[in-house]
Amino acid sequence: MRMVRCAIHREVIMVTDAKKATALSNQILQLAHDDLIMHLRFLDTALARFPWRERAGMNCMATDGSVCYFDPVYLLKAYQADSKMIPRIYLHMLLHCVFAHSFQYDRLDTELWDLAADIAVESVILELGLPGVTLEQDADAERKLKLLREDIGALTAERIYRYLRLNPPTPHEREEFQRLFLKDIHSLWKPAENLEMTLEQWKKISERIRTDLKSFTKARTDAETLEKNLEETTRDRYDYSDILRRFAVMGEDITVNDEEFDYIYYTYGLEHYGNLPLIEPLEYKETHKAKEFAIAIDTSASCRGPVVKAFLQKTYSILKEEENFFHKINVHILQCDNEVQSDTKITCDEDFETFMKYGKLSGFGATDFRPVFVYLDELRARGEFENLRGLIYFTDGYGIYPERMPDYDVIFAFLDEDENRAPTPPWSLKVILESEELESEELKSEELESKKLEREEMEEETDEH
Repeated sequence: MRMVRCAIHREVIMVTDAKKATALSNQILQLAHDDLIMHLRFLDTALARFPWRERAGMNCMATDGSVCYFDPVYLLKAYQADSKMIPRIYLHMLLHCVFAHSFQYDRLDTELWDLAADIAVESVILELGLPGVTLEQDADAERKLKLLREDIGALTAERIYRYLRLNPPTPHEREEFQRLFLKDIHSLWKPAENLEMTLEQWKKISERIRTDLKSFTKARTDAETLEKNLEETTRDRYDYSDILRRFAVMGEDITVNDEEFDYIYYTYGLEHYGNLPLIEPLEYKETHKAKEFAIAIDTSASCRGPVVKAFLQKTYSILKEEENFFHKINVHILQCDNEVQSDTKITCDEDFETFMKYGKLSGFGATDFRPVFVYLDELRARGEFENLRGLIYFTDGYGIYPERMPDYDVIFAFLDEDENRAPTPPWSLKVILESEELESEELKSEELESKKLEREEMEEETDEH
């Protein structure tokens, strides 16, 4: 293989013809492909599903999440400068696909996500320590990664992104990140309808890699960052809306039951007997909707301020939709740390809006989940609930769980993934809410509030005129 590289290198120096440049580029990529399979056998399936195609004039290498695109002129120049650069870029782009980085691009701060994804991928490559992809600048990159690990821990793109959101890099720091970690261009990371590889297909490949990795890297520690990134990629992400439907109960709701209403007889009566319909619509029907449940807010640690507000807004927005909520509800919002600090009863939209506008968080002590369950038992004993369907507990997860299983559903909602959390009780459900998801909910709420204020101002001006 070394002789092949030398021969290709000599040809690269002399190439002038476009067809020859394309042929040489394909040879270089094939060489990189074969070298990676030989050293990283657990990537064989991913490599087999990651073809390369020429795209002249782009002056870079890039992927759309399915294909490796290359400009022959750029590729040959990069190879001539350092023969290890092309296999490095090829592996870099492949890992972007394995970690599904391009599929999250449209809902994030793209500049920070670019940095976070590149840093995560490069940290994996450097930890693997393949001699065939080592570059001169890697020593500087390693020093930077060491500092980041001290602040972030496991260097997954998601963790790095959240860190960068909280600690925005200066223009100088951005330039340094790009110099050390940028290898490809992400301009093709736009939502596309007809990608050759879907997110679900890459996730299956990631699962396969994660399984194979255990046998290929036994007793080795040079794949820890790769494992962490694969865990993040393959982690189950549950639809919060679907989980909340567990709180639904069967009941009669006052509404027209279109399913049991016969329009033929109804219109026949109107046509032949004036305004006298033969059959009146039923004024009720049985539906599955939410009626009684509790929301507990852990007021300690990270569960504070805007995050709590966004969580409550998201939860209430889902449940107050017409198909999910009864007209009369009984919801208790509990604030708690190591004891229940406050209890706000919500029976309608106005109650909730008042709480969101004027309510204050109280507590901030150590966390103990058990007092909330005791308090709910007391409320039920006093007749406060007729049929308590469930409890949603929004928390950072660092607290004492009850041992006894209650006779209602319990959801523990956590903000972002955290490997240091203790496992939740087996009788409860666990859901991970992404910071970005709640932030978008908060922005949506602020936009609606702004539009509402604008309408009210316009109505006041109209009344004055």
